[in-house]
Amino acid sequence: MAKAAWIARNKKRKRTVKKYAEKRRKLKEEGKWEELQKLPRDASPTRVNNRCSLTGRSRGYIRKYGISRIKFRELALEGKIPGIRKASW
Repeated sequence: MAKAAWIARNKKRKRTVKKYAEKRRKLKEEGKWEELQKLPRDASPTRVNNRCSLTGRSRGYIRKYGISRIKFRELALEGKIPGIRKASW
């Protein structure tokens, strides 16, 4: 389980990105790079980390399912992810 502060910080970044998305788009179209630099650092979408929605783990994230590889494996073995089953040959 990731630290609660890391998860909260990432949620805050997502809110900031959403808040400034339109303003960033307009500034980029107009080519006003100086004004773009004056926006908060966390307004850039590249600052947001992909995190597991269940545990908050940032590494081993499976984008299609929104969870980490470890939780994905656990849920798949329990049969809780439709269409996924353990390979055997």
